[in-house]
Amino acid sequence: MVRRPTIIDVANKAGVSKSTVSLVLQNSPSVKLETREKVQEAIRETGYVYNRGAANLRGGPAGLIGLVINDLRNPYYTELAVSTQMTFSTRGYTTVVANSNEDPKIQEEVISSMLEHGIDALLIAPCYGGTGGDFDQIIRTGIPAIQVLRRGDKRTEQLPFCSMDYERGSYLAAEHLVGQGAKKIAFVGGIESFDITSERKSGYLEKMSETKNKPRLFHGASSRAFGYEMALEITSKHPEIDAVMAFNDLVALGMVAGFAEAGVKLGQDMRLVGFDDIEEAAQSYPGLSTVHCDVNSFGCWTAGLLLNWLENGVHPGVPKHMPVELVVRATS
Repeated sequence: MVRRPTIIDVANKAGVSKSTVSLVLQNSPSVKLETREKVQEAIRETGYVYNRGAANLRGGPAGLIGLVINDLRNPYYTELAVSTQMTFSTRGYTTVVANSNEDPKIQEEVISSMLEHGIDALLIAPCYGGTGGDFDQIIRTGIPAIQVLRRGDKRTEQLPFCSMDYERGSYLAAEHLVGQGAKKIAFVGGIESFDITSERKSGYLEKMSETKNKPRLFHGASSRAFGYEMALEITSKHPEIDAVMAFNDLVALGMVAGFAEAGVKLGQDMRLVGFDDIEEAAQSYPGLSTVHCDVNSFGCWTAGLLLNWLENGVHPGVPKHMPVELVVRATS
């Protein structure tokens, strides 16, 4: 593991004393402008991050782990946050949790703040976009950091990636719909440019190719609102479509409502499969068929990988994918 730059490294680089660096970090007016600029340049070159108030945050010997989630309003990611936080807690670590709200600027800000406060490791379900400066900063500090479910940075040797086998899940869903007699199957939801969308539709596209069935793609937000709107649109403008594979359960549950409003009977007139198997999928009416991703076990597993790296120096290695399975309910 790369050693984290220290205040002494900065002092040596700038050719000043440790106390002078401390004064610059504290914005003391007693430091000359020329010296201040020299120290600030040394900070940038060494990648040093000021550990602001870490001792107060820690309150003891326990370490501090950062957890950055792209959308905590999505139950799938909420369950991920809970399972990882509980795993860290049982090992004596305090977790700092932040929601980036799918905003690269917020993500960069919260990561910078966490690094300033001296986190020992980081688990991140990243949002897409941004300049990559936040990932550069993580790498410079040398702390163990794992990307989960989404790959925001391709440097997986330094920022290992763990996810679910979305490609297999997508194939199973499409195979099931074909087996149920569906002839014209649509894929609905997911921003087209996102890697996770490509992963979640890849098995669907493979099955469509095998069966010489034309792919029907309706990309958009991974939300209930989009699913609801698309159910109404498909009913009115694309009546030939007889089955849908949704990007996630939120889109699928929105479609359940939309098809109900349009008088379309799921499981008969239309077959529908979601993705994730959030708790509400089994509780909806009719019950939602979906690709089950055991995000609770996944969270515990990835938290364990991060702790093993932090405590024992065992790097997680190449990208890893947890198996998924299809759960068939009334909608298909």
